[in-house]
Amino acid sequence: MQPFFAQRFEKVEPSFIREILKVAANPEIISFAGGLPNPNLFPVKAIEQACQDVLREQGAAALQYAATEGFAPLRQYIADRYLSRHGMTVNPDNILITSGSQQALDLLGKVLVDEGQDLIIEEPGYLGAIQAFSVYQPNFKPIALGEAGLDLAALDALLEQGSNARLLYGVPNFQNPSGVSYSRANREALAERLVRHDLLMVEDDPYGELRFEGEHLSPIAKLAPNNTVLLGSFSKTVVPAFRLGWMLVPDWLRKKVTIAKQATDLHSNAFSQQVLHRFLTDHSLDAHLEKIKEVYGRQRAAMEASLARHCPPGVSYTRPEGGMFLWLTLPASISAMALFEEAIKEKVAFVPGAPFYVRPEIQNTLRLSFSCVDEATTEEGIKRLCNAMRRML
Repeated sequence: MQPFFAQRFEKVEPSFIREILKVAANPEIISFAGGLPNPNLFPVKAIEQACQDVLREQGAAALQYAATEGFAPLRQYIADRYLSRHGMTVNPDNILITSGSQQALDLLGKVLVDEGQDLIIEEPGYLGAIQAFSVYQPNFKPIALGEAGLDLAALDALLEQGSNARLLYGVPNFQNPSGVSYSRANREALAERLVRHDLLMVEDDPYGELRFEGEHLSPIAKLAPNNTVLLGSFSKTVVPAFRLGWMLVPDWLRKKVTIAKQATDLHSNAFSQQVLHRFLTDHSLDAHLEKIKEVYGRQRAAMEASLARHCPPGVSYTRPEGGMFLWLTLPASISAMALFEEAIKEKVAFVPGAPFYVRPEIQNTLRLSFSCVDEATTEEGIKRLCNAMRRML
């Protein structure tokens, strides 16, 4: 038959990173491209035991349909952790388990975003959020991200110009793609603006538990709870294959997002939720996180040291205190897409920065992930990448 598609889907692009990963899958290529957790750190044996325990103790009940909101003990665990880590008193009824943070973004788009409405997003911004919200055809309004967080002067200027934005999306901890974190002062000032302008922030926090140096900072949701949807994920800390995340929503939004999830998938994988909860109650998540942070911190230091040794003049990069990514800025004359082609000849891969922008004219940035590459391989890969840079310079 003649193909036909909904108009709203015409401008939704495929995930550029997923296409890059097909190239990077060549075993001869050293890949800094994938934003993937390190599989050597997955708690395989503990998850296997948790599966057996859940099936043995719950039997067929563990395999039945479940509540849309999610497994109640898992939601209570999340609420208790916000209290112990950040001093936040959270009602577990306000926590909705989702199929990863990506589903949370889609649900929020369905409930909150109208076609043509302004939507404020970091620049550079998380590609998955750009893709998820694009389905609902907002008018993206990028605000530059600096070393301390969002450019608040630019945000003020946008709001004073009469923008109809009601939603702001950001990743305050070790942002994807830049690795930047919002400072305490930036968070406090942003929270004040959220309340004053009646803005809702989608505070995406998949990396907040992965700080390996510096001071832990509380979520913006603690400062402006009625103006924030706080997203979390177990994909970066425990098991990505389970696709389990959550959203902490204010009272006024809870019913609508629950209805949207009912219409989408009824509920997230109920068996995986029970297995994950069993793992979390039988083992120390903090002890597990320490193993991850030790490895990621060591590998980030190796990447920074290699860049310091081999990078040609004119190339700058961020120095994150956690997370999984470094962000490089090339001289303005260098296209990261062109560099990617040269780097593949050297058998090294990265993610060009262009897909992280809603403005196509920015072409001279790129993302490197250090999570899955050991120190020796990092040294060789950075040498190859910098050889490609020198040829272009």
